[in-house]
Amino acid sequence: MTTLEAGGITGEYLMLTYANDAKLYVPVSSLHLISRYAGGAEENAPLHKLGGDAWSRARQKAAEKVRDVAAELLDIYAQRAAKEGFAFKHDREQYQLFCDSFPFETTPDQAQAINAVLSDMCQPLAMDRLVCGDVGFGKTEVAMRAAFLAVDNHKQVAVLVPTTLLAQQHYDNFRDRFANWPVRIEMISRFRSAKEQTQILAEVAEGKIDILIGTHKLLQSDVKFKDLGLLIVDEEHRFGVRHKERIKAMRANVDILTLTATPIPRTLNMAMSGMRDLSIIATPPARRLAVKTFVREYDSLVVREAILREIFARRTGLLSLQ
Repeated sequence: MTTLEAGGITGEYLMLTYANDAKLYVPVSSLHLISRYAGGAEENAPLHKLGGDAWSRARQKAAEKVRDVAAELLDIYAQRAAKEGFAFKHDREQYQLFCDSFPFETTPDQAQAINAVLSDMCQPLAMDRLVCGDVGFGKTEVAMRAAFLAVDNHKQVAVLVPTTLLAQQHYDNFRDRFANWPVRIEMISRFRSAKEQTQILAEVAEGKIDILIGTHKLLQSDVKFKDLGLLIVDEEHRFGVRHKERIKAMRANVDILTLTATPIPRTLNMAMSGMRDLSIIATPPARRLAVKTFVREYDSLVVREAILREIFARRTGLLSLQ
């Protein structure tokens, strides 16, 4: 902000800098015409020439992209609304037995998310719900209960994850959680040989596998489900454009449950605008310690102290160099 005199009147102005160090002064009475730059780091913001047409072209291009996205979303959600989905039946007795085998008490937010997901699945329209919560807040249990309802209705479930290690983790967790139930769970990833994957995909096509967990391989054309009813997507923002296009095409046909700790702006925007249903798990489980975050200049002594503290406490530490 700066103070200038114009026409004998002194007032406050906001100074805008353009390319070639050109400046434009905007009176505070016109601040509603200005919005904050949200395209990334300010030091990398592209500057246009004052009076040039580059800004107009950029705005026109952005408007065209917005129209394309809007038309695409309209088409997807029109298909979802026009096509009758599968209304899952809720066997409360069997479901309660599955819930009782959960060794922890659900948090209020977790319970609300579970109820919202089950309510969506019991409707004759395909579900598209985003469950947002921090790591360790119980999103996986929400997904497991949705998977149980789907399998209990003789539907298959696909669990899509971005990495091989996460696929293995989900595979182990799902097998432990469903250990007392006649549910066939398999995984396809690079941890499986080509022969094993071929056998698994053949059994998926025959309907012999109830829950299939895997990376982007699940989206390949050779993966054929006999009767897919639920797609669970973990951290959708970590998939590539082609993978997202495939997920997008599936939205009109099956129930989709997306889990994320860090939703991308577009996904969050759609949820906040009501285009996608949203459940937020903001309450941590009982006795879960809060995560402490420190931001400071690099100091090798501080790093050494932090690592030694974890070693002495017999915990695992991760050092990321970027």
